[in-house]
Amino acid sequence: LARFRDHTTELFEKHGISNVGYWLNSIGGRNDQLWYIVGFENLAQRDLAWASFVADPDWIEAKAASEADGPIVSLIENRIMTPTDFSPLR
Repeated sequence: LARFRDHTTELFEKHGISNVGYWLNSIGGRNDQLWYIVGFENLAQRDLAWASFVADPDWIEAKAASEADGPIVSLIENRIMTPTDFSPLR
């Protein structure tokens, strides 16, 4: 969590990745997973933003420092979601 709190969220914004929300599982399932939603203007902007983010020297440094004792992420899953016409969050 420290890497997200101290580095990732700020770097996301720097590269045009909108922080929507971050959650931990409290009841049911695993309790060692971070769930989050980020937003983009469109798929093209998403591709550019991610490419810019992963190439950022500050991200590369933060990632390396957080993994000094080994990887901290075992699995990343992505979903591209579109809000329904009745969704309060757009």
